[in-house]
Formats: sequence, C-alpha cells, structure tokens
Amino acid sequence: MSTTPVITRISGPIVTASGMGGTQMYEVVRVGDLGLVGEVVRLIGDHATIQVYEDTTMLKPGAPIQRTGAPLSVWLGPGLIGNIYDGIQRPLPAIQARSGAWIQRGEKVDPLDASRKWLFEPSVKVGDTVIAGQAVGEVKETELVRHRVMVPPNVSGTICSMVKTGEYTLRDVLAVVVTARGAREIRMLQEWPVRMPRPIRERLRIVEPLITGQRIIDTFFPIGKGGAAAIPGGFGTGKTITQHQLAKWSDADIIVFIGCGERGNEMTEVLREFPELKDPRTGRPLMERTILIANTSNMPVAAREVSIYTGITLAEFYRDMGKSVAVFADSTSRWAEALRELAARLEEMPAEEGFPASLPTRLAQFYERGGAVTTLAGERASVSIVGAVSPPGGDFSEPVTQHTRRFIRCFWALDTVLANARHYPSIHWLHSYSEYLEDVAPWWGKQAPDWSALRTEAMTILQREERLQQIVKLVGPDVLPDGQKLILFVSEILKDGFLTQSAFDEKDAYCSPERQIALLRLIIVFYRKGRDLIQAGVPLARVRGLACVPQIVRAKEAIGNSEMAAFAELQKQTEDELGAVTTTAHDGGQKTELRRE
Repeated sequence: MSTTPVITRISGPIVTASGMGGTQMYEVVRVGDLGLVGEVVRLIGDHATIQVYEDTTMLKPGAPIQRTGAPLSVWLGPGLIGNIYDGIQRPLPAIQARSGAWIQRGEKVDPLDASRKWLFEPSVKVGDTVIAGQAVGEVKETELVRHRVMVPPNVSGTICSMVKTGEYTLRDVLAVVVTARGAREIRMLQEWPVRMPRPIRERLRIVEPLITGQRIIDTFFPIGKGGAAAIPGGFGTGKTITQHQLAKWSDADIIVFIGCGERGNEMTEVLREFPELKDPRTGRPLMERTILIANTSNMPVAAREVSIYTGITLAEFYRDMGKSVAVFADSTSRWAEALRELAARLEEMPAEEGFPASLPTRLAQFYERGGAVTTLAGERASVSIVGAVSPPGGDFSEPVTQHTRRFIRCFWALDTVLANARHYPSIHWLHSYSEYLEDVAPWWGKQAPDWSALRTEAMTILQREERLQQIVKLVGPDVLPDGQKLILFVSEILKDGFLTQSAFDEKDAYCSPERQIALLRLIIVFYRKGRDLIQAGVPLARVRGLACVPQIVRAKEAIGNSEMAAFAELQKQTEDELGAVTTTAHDGGQKTELRRE
C-alpha cells in the first residue's frame, strides 16, 4: 500500500517529504496546494529532500507533494531568442502580461508560445537518411537567426513522412523517422534536462578569437571562440558594465546573458537597455540574437542555483545548430553563495569560508560545458563562457576566485585603484593573463603580421613602467635619465590613448581589430623613433613637445572604425615630425638644437 507523499519539514527553500518511495534523484515535483516547482536533491528510504525554486512562505507540514517522474528540463525551440526568463525558464514578459509586475507563487506559464505558428521550410524529403543533430528544415526565428529544426540527439534513421512548406506550431509533427527502435516523430519543440550536457561529436582546438571590440581584451588578453574567462573585481570596479559591453559588441552569433543574484537595478538596466541596442554588424535590434535570464538577488535562492544550468543548456541548443554562442554569467559568486546557503540548510559539512566541498566540482561542471566542438551534424561551433566573480573586498585569494582560475584560461583582473581613477575598463594589465595567445596568434597574424611584436613591446613598456614607478615613489622622477622618462611618458600614452575605452563614446565604444592594431602601431612607432632620438642625444622635452603627441592620445576618439586612412596619415605625420629632429654636437658643449627639414 503506497503512502501519499506529504511535507514533514520545512527550512526555507529546503523541504523534507515522506512517502516518496520510487522517486528519482533530481526529479521535479510539485510542492503544496499551489504546486510550487521543486527538485529532489537527496533520498533516504522513502524520505526525500526537495529544493524548492519558489518562495515557501505559508507552506506547512502535511501539504501534498506531486511527482512528475521527469528531471528539471527546459523547452527548446523557436521563440527563445528575444525572450526574458527567470532561473527556471518562466517567461517574464508573459507573466507580466497575465499577472502584472509580481510573479505569483505557483505561476505556471509555458516557456514558449505553443499556439504560435512558424513558417517551416523543410530541407529533407521522404526516403532521406538523417543522423542525430541534422536539420530537417528551418524556421526564421528573427531577422538575424535562422532556427534549424534538428533531429533529437538520440535519433537517426530514414524519413518516412515529411510535411510541406507551411505554418506549424511547436507541437505539430513535422517529420517521422524510422529508427532501429521504431518510428520517432520530429517536432519543433524539444525538451532537455538542464543538468545534462548536450552531446557532441568531438572537441576541437580553439583557432579564432572572440572579437569583443574592447582593445585591452582583444589585443592584450584575447579569449578564443569556445574559451572560458573570468572577470573578478571588487565592488564598483565595473564587472557588470564590462560584461554588458562584451554582450553588446562581441561577434558571437547568439548571446545568452545570465543575471544570477545581481541587484535588481542592474538587471533592470539590462532589460531596459538591450531592447533598444542595435547590432553593430547588421543594424538590427540586438535582442534579435539575445536571450536574457534574470534571477536577481531578491528572487528565490534555489532558482539562482539552477539559472546558470538553464542558460548553458539554451546556449548548447544553438551551438548544435552550428552557431557561435557567448554566455555571460553575472555573477558566479552570487551563484556560489546560493550553493552555500542551500548546503547549510541541507546540513552539509562546510569547507572553505562555509562554501560546500562540492564547489570546485560545480564550477567545473559549468565551465566545461563550453568549448569549440564538432556538432553531431559535423559542423564547427562553439560556446564561450565569461563569468563575473565578486570577491568580498576584492580579495582574489577567496575560494570562488581561486577555484574558478582552475577551470578558465583567461583572467581579466579588475583593479579598484584603476576604477577609482576612472580608468575603464579597469582591467589591470599586470594582474591579468590569457592562455589563448598561441591559439589565436595565427588568426591575428593574417590580420596584422606585426601583432605579436607590437603586443609584446607594449607589454614590456608597461612592465618597465611599473618597476620605474617604484623608484619614482622613493626619489622622484627628476633623477631618471631621459630614456627612462620616455618609458613613463609612453606608458601614459598607452594607458590614456589605448587601454582606456569609453562605453559612451560613439566612435570608441567599439574598436575593430584593424583599428586596434593601427592605434597600437602608431604609439609603438612613436616610442621606437623617440627612443632612437634620445639615444642620439635629443632631450625628451623636444620629443614630448611635438605637435603629433596630443593627436596620438586623441586618436581613439577622433578617428573611427571606417577612417583607417586617417591613421596612416597620422602615422606618416608622426614619422615626419620625429624624423625632422636632429642633434648637432658642439666641442665641449652640451647644446642640442632642433632643425625642421
């Protein structure tokens, strides 16, 4: 005789229930009379511990539990692009239209509009053999995205039935495939468990950078398409704004932005700003290739924990179509705090700073779902992951930052001192690194053969400047010879004229790779020729006083991406002015004169 499942204990979002014999781990259940969404996270005999993704206020022992027999899954199909979801894929615009500004407990709204009809264009015919992941047709999801209707990952066989071009809903049968296990129906709608990575054919070596339009990232610390990066920084250093810039300007086909645990006003800014932004490549609204997941700090903590799995599953779905996808998670620290709170309520043994011992494993499970891959259909595709980290007090030695560094190859360290000096992006060039340099060097070599040499020389200047600043702080700059003063001067030009970039400047918000190299080459040419002149005896004051110097500093704002000829003219002007400087030695004298030819 089976026992009716009921609640026996409640601790915040963690609920214990009895009568759960036969339940599976990570099975979704409906909790209480309102049918709150929950997930089984522990089983002992016929007792189950359930993680509830909604507010448990007024829930009481004895309330009923309904089992679903299925794991927590997301809907995959046309209609995802341009939508805004919470952590468990409830569509916020649809909820607002039905219930107003507040999400009611137990709110049940389909993630996608099952009644909407889409124009489907088949690409296979009856008798064709299809494999897992192969497209059987396309739907125009937005002006920027052609959505492929794919054969599910575990299906392959022969098409025995196929619809004609026409309008169909998500649940309409579009094709029937005869497999070794019988006939399988193909629909636009698929469902997939969020904690299970979607299968691929093989992982590939990263060979191409994800172009972000941000100079310090693309030129100095690039991330490859399919790479993983972290943006750690203390409060006010610009993590969220940096991620917004990357989401706006990166050249990925699809953007998935996950706001997990951030303040509501920051997510509000994203939700208001993104629909108004234009895609720089097409001029179309950016939301036509973007999915937003909003799970702010005042939303249920359990839903925050699952939100990044929801986001990465949506990203994998579009990756399987052969697209380049970029996932931005803001922030993984707030997500880790949700893990810590849930672990405490589950009475698990705490590890460093109270975080669960499983924290490294959970971080690895997230970041390892990115990568450059060959899809089941045989196409090259990628998922790039950028996670913001919010270490308390900017302390990079805390557990989330340290464990994150084990699973990423690109580290953009935000610096509080730079942020306070209004140097944005406040990525510190000496504390950051990228292990993708060798991977993307051939790509950059095709764009600019001297990229590696220019980058190396610029980094050398910045490193030497850091050492010289130690001397300056002790004895002042006047004791330095002109050659070392030139290092200090050029490093300031690099910081002000290259590394800083305004998100609000129409010309400078996005910098194309060609413009980045032209600007860096201009500064390095000035440094090389200025160094030669100083070694020949020309005073630094002569070099600093040239008319080209302020033009070099202002070039990032004065010369746009489509005005590359202006960079060539300014470089020629710089070379002419420096070439006009000569020295005339006098017997027994120290006099130096300037001659313009």
